Amino acid sequence: MVLIAIIAVSCTHNEKKVDIKQGKQGSDSVSAYDSLGKTNDSFDNDPAKQLKLNDLYVCGEVEDSGIVDLSKLQIRSKLVKETLLKDGDTVFIGAYRYDGYSLHDILNLYLLKKKNSSVFKPIVDAYVEVENDKGEKAVFSWGEIFYPNDRHEILIAQSVMRIVPVKSKDMWPLPDQSKLVVANDLLTHRNISNPVKITVKSFDIQLPVKKGLKPLYSDNVNLHVEDKIVDNIKSLPPLNEEKVNTIFYGRGRGIHSTDVQKGIYLKNYLKQFISIKESDLQHSLVIVAAADGYRAVFSLSEICNRNDQSEVLFKCDHRLTDNGVFRIMPLCDFFSDRAVKGISDIYYFSNY
Repeated sequence: MVLIAIIAVSCTHNEKKVDIKQGKQGSDSVSAYDSLGKTNDSFDNDPAKQLKLNDLYVCGEVEDSGIVDLSKLQIRSKLVKETLLKDGDTVFIGAYRYDGYSLHDILNLYLLKKKNSSVFKPIVDAYVEVENDKGEKAVFSWGEIFYPNDRHEILIAQSVMRIVPVKSKDMWPLPDQSKLVVANDLLTHRNISNPVKITVKSFDIQLPVKKGLKPLYSDNVNLHVEDKIVDNIKSLPPLNEEKVNTIFYGRGRGIHSTDVQKGIYLKNYLKQFISIKESDLQHSLVIVAAADGYRAVFSLSEICNRNDQSEVLFKCDHRLTDNGVFRIMPLCDFFSDRAVKGISDIYYFSNY
């Protein structure tokens, strides 16, 4: 009878907690609660706690603003080791399984309508602000929501479960309110409590667009920090060279190559010129721009604060007389749209 109960709840949208020992149903949750270790799952051994979830309002550069109808969305689950930077030290908060609604699924209900589309049509310069009831914000690039290999890494959580070590039995503190959860962040400063508002924007930067520029070529790159040029390079700095096996696939033209790519990680270059604080991981954006005005937006966190080793590769090849000399390859993306080529400028802006 217990097995039948477990199978029954696993096939519904709002499943019930099941105490395998007693075979009783409890409050709403995403998966069964295995109190006796009767399954192989290491992430179902503690009761899930329901979190207070406020209305979520979506606005900005979308066709129709409004309150999100969460009943249309699938519940998703992510595992997070929450860790914060405090006074220069890394402080571990706890390990959790969060269940909730992905930012991808939420924004998929609201058609993007960029205010600058008449000047720059590609969607890779869009970004998203998530704000809570206290006015705290976290920023995300449109690309890290809609282009990654895993599209559901960012959740608005409605329930939480501790992942309790079997020997130490550490009982990590549980939140009371809903939380924005970013599963692929190393330091979890974007995990702000009680989100209430999601705003879609396109990055307001004035770059002349020269579509079809031939050759698309720049033999140097300027690095801008805020409003100042802090570096100019004509070759990659002497940092560790990385060699990465890739499947380079475009949203429009499909497969480009399966070649080994060589370069340095963009984060290692940027870290020479910016000091990354907690607020920077929440609010900062990086814009990579080409000589023809093509540009792509990244959050600083997705470049410099990953826990999945899917980095952004910074490449240089002086043999390229077109589409050269510099380019980036976001190894975190499924599509190649943010693999900007012919790079002339990289911009860093904090506190967005």
